[in-house]
Amino acid sequence: MSACREIGICLRTLKRWRKAFGGDGDGKDRRKGSPRHVAHRLSEEERQRILLTCNQPEYASLPPGQNVPYLADQGLFIGSESSFYRVLHQAGQCHRRGRARLPQAPRSVPRLRADGPNRLWSWDISFLPTTVRGVWLYLYLVVDVWSRKVVAWDMAEVESTDIAADLVQRACLKERYRRPGGFGSHQCQQPRLILHADNGNAMRGATLESRLEEMGVLRSFSRPRVSNDNPYSESLFRTVKYRPDYPNRPFASKDEACEWVAAFVDWYNHRHRHSGIKFVTPPSTPQRSRHRNL
Repeated sequence: MSACREIGICLRTLKRWRKAFGGDGDGKDRRKGSPRHVAHRLSEEERQRILLTCNQPEYASLPPGQNVPYLADQGLFIGSESSFYRVLHQAGQCHRRGRARLPQAPRSVPRLRADGPNRLWSWDISFLPTTVRGVWLYLYLVVDVWSRKVVAWDMAEVESTDIAADLVQRACLKERYRRPGGFGSHQCQQPRLILHADNGNAMRGATLESRLEEMGVLRSFSRPRVSNDNPYSESLFRTVKYRPDYPNRPFASKDEACEWVAAFVDWYNHRHRHSGIKFVTPPSTPQRSRHRNL
């Protein structure tokens, strides 16, 4: 036991070695990390030669997978491709060589807070099927994150940034939102409205951007390739398409789809009790309540 403790192994390991190799064994240290002679191990001189070669101007911008063939064309072989990678990795040059930028820390995700009505809106576009295969209707919906109220909606046969700009402008007029900074102390103290969306083409169009700038509305976007950064609009569209009275067949016309969506918005705004706002309807949402973050 004392000998095992001295060399840093347990008694069970010694017994296993003796059982596997018979008797007392050959007395060799069989741990994987034990020092042993490797005939093909690179010497320090060979390692330095690989580093010096990789840092030469003609090879500094190439990976080992190209450096080794270039050297082979010149009749030189100083190491395999895996040896090049191993030496560069140990020297800290495997990920950054030449003018490559250092790894950047990930940016913090901005947190949007809705602490009252008309502070944070979320909008998106969804497809509605028609009786013609391959032809869709596009449903535009804008929802107030604070009260869960659908402040505006539209139905179109195309996905357009012009339609989105008109929709947001009508929503601002309907909700009596005015650009902060006008005459009067009340307008100066009013916070600016934030409109959140994903990274679709209609959401980033120049027409919508200029229209929002005129109205004093700020824009916010989801992170790239992240599917859960616009949860309120996604939840709203799920409610749309999983309602019990949602048609079992595709819509025959745009007018039929508009009629159904109008009935849905009326139910959603005036009769549906939302779990996210303590099971009340949007008109009865208290003005002072918990913050809702996005």
